[in-house]
Amino acid sequence: MTRRLARRILRLMPAREQQLMTRLIQDLAERGPLRVEWPNFGKLGSRSYHCHLSHSWVACWQVDEPLRRIEVYYAGSRESAPY
Repeated sequence: MTRRLARRILRLMPAREQQLMTRLIQDLAERGPLRVEWPNFGKLGSRSYHCHLSHSWVACWQVDEPLRRIEVYYAGSRESAPY
């Protein structure tokens, strides 16, 4: 997700979920992709994960091992989540 897209998505989220998403991104950057302490954390594939920011909002990310990069590819309603 590009920074531009991330800013647009964050603006659409309620304030509480914006704060949680910011905290999740910081957690991912500082501690890596396995964030088991987040609600409903789960593995979606070999290198893809998700967690719930709240009852209705979810974030999904994937790991690019060769580049050592974590990319959040979805943040939005759980009804539209790509899993």
